Amino acid sequence: MPKIKKVVATVWYDKENMRALRQVFPEAEFCYVDFYDKDKLEQEVKDADVCILMGDVDPCILGENTLKWIHCDHAGLNGSARPEVFARGIPVTGAAGRSAPVLAEHCIYFMLQNCYHTKELLAAQAAHHWGVDGSNQWRGLYGRTVGIVGMGNNGRMLAERLHALGMNIVAYDKFPIKGFDYIEKKYCANNGDTLQPLLEKSDFVVLTLALTDETYHMINKETLAQMKPGAFLVNMARGGIVCTEDLVDALNRGHLSGAGLDVTEEQPLGADSPLWDMDTVYLTPHCTPQVPNRAGRSIEIIKENARRFEAGEPLLNLLRPTDAMNGEKAEGGWSKMLNTRLTKEQAAKIDFEKYLGKRGWSDPSEWM
Repeated sequence: MPKIKKVVATVWYDKENMRALRQVFPEAEFCYVDFYDKDKLEQEVKDADVCILMGDVDPCILGENTLKWIHCDHAGLNGSARPEVFARGIPVTGAAGRSAPVLAEHCIYFMLQNCYHTKELLAAQAAHHWGVDGSNQWRGLYGRTVGIVGMGNNGRMLAERLHALGMNIVAYDKFPIKGFDYIEKKYCANNGDTLQPLLEKSDFVVLTLALTDETYHMINKETLAQMKPGAFLVNMARGGIVCTEDLVDALNRGHLSGAGLDVTEEQPLGADSPLWDMDTVYLTPHCTPQVPNRAGRSIEIIKENARRFEAGEPLLNLLRPTDAMNGEKAEGGWSKMLNTRLTKEQAAKIDFEKYLGKRGWSDPSEWM
């Protein structure tokens, strides 16, 4: 069985979590490298077995080295699903599922905004006006139908919570959906099912699936037309799954009652986007409250995969060829920032904690 002798990490954890990560590999040499120091990263992985990255697979670790496993400490692996990464043959894993509970809450937040017409209520409150016209026609979530598109970690967490709220659930996934006996209808793309039946019967359509070449612009003019009149769309997945132009048209025509979008095709969303000014659209800037210890949940995944690696078992959250995206569709501001090569002088001018959270240490000796 393979043994892990050296680990290189670039993750942005506080001291407690860095110490916990180091303890996952008690017998291995453990080396920390700042994510922007590409020269040192390239040098340190030459004789390493494992590399734990904050961002996507960086080109600098695809040269001559002894790496046998790369872990990217985030959920979506599209940015790492590149031909040169697959060509190296090194298993790549991600952190999918670490934030699933709060992502499910975020979906429900959007759905309740639609049910309770939050913008209208806030406008009435600001005007010191008691009551909103038409409120006697509003309906809650109970007894209505939700279609969940994508039954991975986030979709499963959402299904559990919406079932508890008394909603009727239908679901669609690429693979057969196992368990969840309370789901009224399970659709499987690999079995020849299409999205249309789910769209036609759902009061809410929630997207919780991965962005791939197969799912790019899955929600477009044709599929939007198949949605039940007055339905509400929630996108907690990736912006590229929805064609923005077609969504704006469906909203302007009143075919949908609104949309809740945590992600958009263009990020940050341009100031001239019509989505900003739509009364029935609720936007959050790809920002979900964290679980109490997100890094701790990531470490649990890494720890289990370290056990599996040394036992010769299949790894969790493994990068697959179907995660690949062609061209610029796969590129995002986050991955570009983390793959930037900076000098120490340039890095010193950037307040990383403002963007990445408080780390609370400057030298690895403080936790090593």
